[in-house]
Amino acid sequence: MKKYVCQVCGHVNLLNELPDKCPVCGAPRKSFSEKEDALKLPADPGNMTELEKKHVPLITVNRSCSLAEGCLDVHARMGEIVHPMLPEHYITFVDFYLDDKFLARLHLTPEKLNPAGCIHMKAGGSGKLTVIESCNIHGKWISETAL
Repeated sequence: MKKYVCQVCGHVNLLNELPDKCPVCGAPRKSFSEKEDALKLPADPGNMTELEKKHVPLITVNRSCSLAEGCLDVHARMGEIVHPMLPEHYITFVDFYLDDKFLARLHLTPEKLNPAGCIHMKAGGSGKLTVIESCNIHGKWISETAL
């Protein structure tokens, strides 16, 4: 999937126009370059390979939360088959977007963390939620759901 990627931090721009600066690292617009295979999707979502099952993010939205009334908990787990978190092969970060606008990045380190993350969205969240995970070996994988 062709997209513009920040060459400093790996942020994938999902909007139709480039930002003046990267919303993750602040790098200038000129730091983005077009990448033909920036994001990966399963070839056949109904019949995924083992590799795809380890990389496509699974998104769960919980509409109740102990943090605040009306808060949405958004959980992202990397893979139907849990992705390894070894020094040589792990998920480096997970990015969350709402209606293609960047919301948050979670950095992950190998060995002590599981390949998952959660954000707490304020009440009234609706729209298209996108999660992109970055594997240090197999690239960036995308998944979307409606809120």
